[in-house]
Amino acid sequence: MKKAAVILGSDSDLKLVEDAFSVFEAYSIPYEKHIFSAHRTPDEAAAFAMRARDEGFGVLIAGAGMAAHLAGALAARTTLPVIGIPLAAGPFQGMDALFSTVQMPSGIPVATVSVNGAKNAAILAAEILSLADEALAKKLAEARADMKNAVLEKDARLQG
Repeated sequence: MKKAAVILGSDSDLKLVEDAFSVFEAYSIPYEKHIFSAHRTPDEAAAFAMRARDEGFGVLIAGAGMAAHLAGALAARTTLPVIGIPLAAGPFQGMDALFSTVQMPSGIPVATVSVNGAKNAAILAAEILSLADEALAKKLAEARADMKNAVLEKDARLQG
């Protein structure tokens, strides 16, 4: 199975993306976590992105707040799928990061989830990886069925 990477712009963002780590662990997806800044360590971020495919990664997740250029900086250096998580930081509570992450130029896409949407970013990464892993695809389908059943049980209780 290909690996996933979660790249953060700062260690202060770790608590905001813990749900991603939990998803990867629940689905037994190998992953790495790193801290690279698009502005403070641009060479290191670029080098990681450029070698990611050769090192067995299948998808990259980038979480950053405020200017939030990290996902775009990584996407500019790889053809692997990059998923951006805009993180709530600073006075705009993540809206600035959302716009920075989602507004990519044509030809350099970044899939973007909601502000602080680490869980959905990891699930999307799992779905991407499942294209080449039937066992993972089955686990994802089972999780969807479990969610459906949970909602139907709640409705049945409500109906009394």
